[in-house]
Amino acid sequence: MRLLVTGAAGMLGHRVVEDARARGWDVVGIDLPDGDLTDAAVAQDLVEQAGPDAVVHCAAFVDVDGAEANEAAALAVNADASANVAAAAAMLGARIVAVSTDYVFDGTLTGRPYVESDPTSPLGAYGRTKLAGEQAVIGHNDDYAIARTAWLFGVGGKNFLNTMLDAARTRDEVSVVTDQIGSPTFAGHLSPALLDLAASDATGVFHTAGGGQCSWHALTVELYRAAGVTARVNETTAAQFQRPAPRPAWSVLASERDETPRLPPWQDGVAQYLNEREKAS
Repeated sequence: MRLLVTGAAGMLGHRVVEDARARGWDVVGIDLPDGDLTDAAVAQDLVEQAGPDAVVHCAAFVDVDGAEANEAAALAVNADASANVAAAAAMLGARIVAVSTDYVFDGTLTGRPYVESDPTSPLGAYGRTKLAGEQAVIGHNDDYAIARTAWLFGVGGKNFLNTMLDAARTRDEVSVVTDQIGSPTFAGHLSPALLDLAASDATGVFHTAGGGQCSWHALTVELYRAAGVTARVNETTAAQFQRPAPRPAWSVLASERDETPRLPPWQDGVAQYLNEREKAS
């Protein structure tokens, strides 16, 4: 398998590159220094140079609040670049696996997780631009997999778990929201799932998030417990902890498809994250 990974310098992308090489695949990783994927000609040239059998498209505008302030920039990266990469891959007969998000949903579902067939209705700019990216991929390459994930964390990138551990170094207590529920996902668990999808011939949308569900507050409590952190975790609400961009109150993901790779429970991801973080320090 010859694989092209976009966003290869990012928290998820670099993991996909490493894991693919561990499988013995021939891997090319690209990121911003290699070229601007929002430029169709540049994207086509980069994909053609790589000559992949499949592309794992991790490159994205992931700053949720930043997207709210500059939706045009987020749309260029999340939609236009996705269209360009998908089209270039299609020209070579290459499959594309594109990473998307739980934020394509509005969080009003009750009683069960969101599955692939549920209607999308993003609340904010980030979700809108990622949904546009999904549609761009679908419109430009028939051999596609959209891998929706949620609350991604891992070693080697900015994420919620890093932020909370950093906060505990200087503070005796933190306040974290209890009224947003999702499916935390470890990059080290998502990466193999993306590779499995790249090697598959199943097409469509796949929900690939960590198993189970929790609030941001419960995630922090488990993180601190596992890390031996003594800082107190106070409860707050999204209304009290206002952010520029709206977030869905409920964005738990599950799959209704037999072909979907199943990820381990989010608690296992926290434990493995802490282990890798300690080894990297």
